[in-house]
Parts: sequence; structure tokens; C-alpha cells
Amino acid sequence: MGFKCGIVGLPNVGKSTLFNALTATAAAEAANYPFCTIEPNVGRVAVPDPRLDRCAEIAKSVKYVPTQLEFVDIAGLVRGASRGEGLGNQFLGHIREVDAIVHVLRCFEDSNITHVENRIDPVADAETVETELLLADLDSVERRIANLQKKAKGGDKESKEALAVLEPVVEALREGRPARSVDLGPGTAERLRPHQLLSAKPILYVCNVEESAAATGNAHSEKVHAKAAAEGARMVVISAAIEAEVAQLESTEDKRDFLDSLGLEETGLARIIRAGYDLLGLVTFFTIGPKEAHAWTITAGTKAPQAAGSIHTDFERGFIAAETIACADFIALGGEAAAKEAGKMRLEGREYVVQDGDIMNFRFNV
Repeated sequence: MGFKCGIVGLPNVGKSTLFNALTATAAAEAANYPFCTIEPNVGRVAVPDPRLDRCAEIAKSVKYVPTQLEFVDIAGLVRGASRGEGLGNQFLGHIREVDAIVHVLRCFEDSNITHVENRIDPVADAETVETELLLADLDSVERRIANLQKKAKGGDKESKEALAVLEPVVEALREGRPARSVDLGPGTAERLRPHQLLSAKPILYVCNVEESAAATGNAHSEKVHAKAAAEGARMVVISAAIEAEVAQLESTEDKRDFLDSLGLEETGLARIIRAGYDLLGLVTFFTIGPKEAHAWTITAGTKAPQAAGSIHTDFERGFIAAETIACADFIALGGEAAAKEAGKMRLEGREYVVQDGDIMNFRFNV
């Protein structure tokens, strides 16, 4: 199951520096975290998870496979993209293909790096990009509604169902609100998803600050924090310059020392990767054994048979039950045998909703 986060932003905000650091870091750690470049602007990176490392150590697994996310470096947007300005059509097309948006905002002052709008105002930058997404959605939805209304008058059931979704959306768009702000009741995201609305995608704001502000943020990032809080969005503060430097260091010790000297506990990239994972509403379950410790990605709310199917379709088709241990119990007790002896292994059936961190062994019969 692949999940893509599109990295977007105005030109000269540090977007490509961030992407290059992300992929360089992943490539440098290829021994532990598999990395591959699918296209020049697509990188697949591991989601850091200390639980997997510890479980693999306890089980003496020969190899371990982390869960992964794809990051797509999308060409810089300019005002008027919704009307095809610059690489507008290409930009909007690429966003349509991703599951979530990582919006890089310039929160640093540097007279040597020009800003496309000749000002440093990350909130205004965010609004510029969002406006283009809103306008593109509005144009698309208005045209679709006109066609659906004609079919609905003829009694077409699917058209009526689509209108029930799109009419509240177009109202929000006309008021300058993104599609993701619309509440259609339970299952809103699932009802919006088939319509491929750009402004319905979840968003993570990444504030690119100067090196000295990487640990604390600055006045610019505080404004973005307020915007994110008001929207219920997520936000991460990083310094792309620092991330680029970290990516060049070869040893883990050198990276640790460098981060310590800056008052940082971990790289901004690790936070972005985890935030992107959370943004998509994903959870991780594990299969742990002496041959392999493997992390698997599923959406929150997935039941045991469907989780089994993410490994192999036969597992779902012939699902009987799932032997399940909470990761915390596995680690605290020192492995599967001890957890089982302590009564911490459960046998879960078809209706069980998989929890983040479950270690599962599926029983099946085909």
C-alpha cells in the first residue's frame, strides 16, 4: 500500500533543499532503511520507528523492514496556477495524485535569496497556494454540479448522491474555505475522496527557519503555528540548511553530535516523516520473527482480515484469527514466549480493529 506526500511551496522557499536532504539521508541509511528513487522527483523513505528496532533486537531478526512513505517534489507554484500560469496545470495535476500536502513555507530572512513576491510573509504565501487550489476546485466542481443536476432531474441515484457531497463543498469554496473544512458527518473524508478535490487533502505546514531558530522557531513560524491551530492542521519547524548538513555526515555519532550542538533531539526530517504518516491517518502493525521484523502500514480503523490482506490476499481470503500482542508488552516482557506465558497474547477475530503497535501472527486456511 503506497502513500504519497507532495512537497509544495512557492519558488525559493527551501522546498527542493528539503527534498534533496530527505532523499540523501534515506540513501545514506540504506543499510537499515531501504530507499529508492522512483523518478527524479520521487523518493521513498522509511518511517522512523524505534519500536521496530527494539522488537527486531529482541527477536534476533536477521533483517527488518520499516514501513515507508513516498515524498514527491512538486514544481514551484506561482500566482495564477489555477489559470495555467507557469507550470500551473502540471503543478495541479501532481497535487491531485498525492494523498497529503507538505507545504514548505519560507520563515527566514536572507537578502541573497529573492522571494517571488518580494516579501517574507509565510501566512500570505500559504494563502497564495491555497487560493490557487480553491480556484481550481471551484472551477471543476461548478462544472460537475451543472452536469449532475441534469442527470439528477432524470432520477439518476448516483448523481443525487454526488450532489449531496458537492453542493456543500461548492458553497464552502465560494466562501473561500477549503473542501477539507466541510463536515458531511461520519465518513466525510471517504465521501470526499472519489471527487479528487485538491483542497480536501490534509496539509502539513513546514516552517523553514534559519539555523539559529531550528530548535525554538521564530516570529514567522509563530504566525504559521497560529494559522495551523485555527485550521486544525499540523505544523513542523525545521531548517533545511541544517538538514542538508546532516545529510552529508556519514556516521550516526557525527550526526548525533551535530544535532546536540544545536539543541536538537532529532532531525526535522524524522519529524516530517512521522507527521506525514499521522496526517494520513495511518497506523502500524508488526510481524516479528527470527527471519524478519516487518512493519506494515494500514489506515486507522482497519479490521484484522483486511490487515492480513495487506500482507497477502490469501491471508485475508482464508482468515481464521490473529494471534496479537501489544508491542509494549512484547518489549517489556522480552519477546513472544514470555508475553504468551504472561497471558498477554490474545486471539482476535474478524471484527477486531487493529491498533497501532499490534504484533500479529495470522492464522489462515486457503
